[in-house]
Amino acid sequence: MPPSGPDRPWLLERLAAYAPADAGDRARHARLTAFVRDHADCHSRARSDGHVVASAWLVDLDGGRVLLHHHARLDRWLQFGGHVDPGDANVLEAARRELMEESGLAAEPVSGRVFDLDVHEIPATAAEPAHLHYDVRFAFRAPAGAVPAASAESRALRWVPLAEVAALTAEASVLRMVARTADLPS
Repeated sequence: MPPSGPDRPWLLERLAAYAPADAGDRARHARLTAFVRDHADCHSRARSDGHVVASAWLVDLDGGRVLLHHHARLDRWLQFGGHVDPGDANVLEAARRELMEESGLAAEPVSGRVFDLDVHEIPATAAEPAHLHYDVRFAFRAPAGAVPAASAESRALRWVPLAEVAALTAEASVLRMVARTADLPS
């Protein structure tokens, strides 16, 4: 029987298996791991300082393009992702759910391994203060013939050749995932 909420031990195992690529990655990994280890409620949106979120990096079958969405509230081209809900078994399932909700696509993860990590600030809104998102990211492979459909969270969806992503965004974390895409198994 799956756990009734996000599985923190499962996440700690995946974080322990993650191999940081450089000093910046080691710093993000250490920060995110410490947050998860030190806070049993690390997924809870009730935490005013931040919480774990999940993202999906969706590549096409040959790995040459990625599906991005123009996030309506943040006004940026990004990967798919969002909050971990209590009904999610773990962050991988949360990433899969967010991908489906935001793109209309049911895709399979390339592996169960963490693809990338990021810690970033979310600006304050009328409903909540500025806070951190401890973002755990997984790579997914689009099914053959995938036709995405934008949700209300997106202004647009676009399949973008990896070499052209930098023309849409200067987001360091997105460009980092572009670079990592070459290392994905076929």
